[in-house]
Amino acid sequence: MEKTDVLILGAGAAGMFCAIEAGRRGRRVLVLDRARAPGEKIRISGGGRCNFTNLGIASERFLSRNPRFALSALKRFTQWDFIARIDAAGIAWHEKVLGQLFCDGPATQIVDMLVRQMREAGVELRLGVEPGEIRRLAEGFEVDTPAGPVRAASVVVATGGKSIPKMGATGYAYRVAESFGLPVVETRPGLVPLTFAAQELERLKALAGLAVPARVSAGGTSFDEALLFTHRGLSGPAILQASSYWREGMPLLVNLAPEGDPGPALRAARNEQPRSAARTILARHLPERLARHLETVAGIEGPIGAQSNATLDRLAGLLRGWELRPVGTEGYRTAEVTLGGVDTDHLDARTLEARAVPGLHFVGEAVDVTGWLGGYNFQWAWSSGWAAGQAV
Repeated sequence: MEKTDVLILGAGAAGMFCAIEAGRRGRRVLVLDRARAPGEKIRISGGGRCNFTNLGIASERFLSRNPRFALSALKRFTQWDFIARIDAAGIAWHEKVLGQLFCDGPATQIVDMLVRQMREAGVELRLGVEPGEIRRLAEGFEVDTPAGPVRAASVVVATGGKSIPKMGATGYAYRVAESFGLPVVETRPGLVPLTFAAQELERLKALAGLAVPARVSAGGTSFDEALLFTHRGLSGPAILQASSYWREGMPLLVNLAPEGDPGPALRAARNEQPRSAARTILARHLPERLARHLETVAGIEGPIGAQSNATLDRLAGLLRGWELRPVGTEGYRTAEVTLGGVDTDHLDARTLEARAVPGLHFVGEAVDVTGWLGGYNFQWAWSSGWAAGQAV
């Protein structure tokens, strides 16, 4: 019977960071992962450059039934703390838009840093190992593995959510939680492209491949970033962000003129260039294909000089609040994260330990804490892993 102090299931961002912290505290730590390589989501993230954190960490940028739950870990191990680790490892980085931090070089630098620090902390990493049932003993836990059971005083479940199943994602963490009587908040794909019904796709097919800056709103929350029309529906940063707030049956509002009311400019153009088509006026600020489409949606025929105030107001309203109705998402296949997860009401915010099951911890994406696009989910992984690592 193999024994260890801490058994961590999952060699992703949260699991490896937890292992480092526990190992540095002198704990015997064993990390198991069914994948053949550690940190695969780190490796592919940010176009291979890893958007490893964000300068603007705040509770309102995390979705959860209790958005303040994440604050305990996020405040005790901050983005600045992780930046210091990156700097100490000699990994060069840069800031892109909206506080997003990326590696200058390949994301594998971060994976290599974590693996090296685990080794230095005396952590044992075993890959290609599928964890099985977890049983609670009088003292600690017993976890089944293909090589036989492993006993540990503490178990940390860091196996992530359901997103990107081709990389091995499963609902293992949720099954573990439910086996111990812990509720799981409904899970669904997050940070994911949205899809349209066939009829709407037919109307929008001429726009496929077009990207424009826009303010996209869903569920009362708005994002000012790029929107991309695809042959299946909508994508781009603004859509991925809004997708976490969108639910089936809900409209999506697209504002193509967030800087102000375009009505006065349209009326001025009617007086100054009465023979021009409305699409010609719109194409000064929008791609021509989109300008032509909006002219059709607004029902405009003939030159702008022939349009009434009501017609121009309708066009201005369309620019400020174009209502689109997706019918679904592309699902976990392309979702960057999983919304929902182990209910935070049943976890200790300081240690990520299950209140009713001492010694059992859940970290990272497995928990009902989901950040915005832009490094927020990695920071939650570092912070929650760190917090559990101080306690196991």
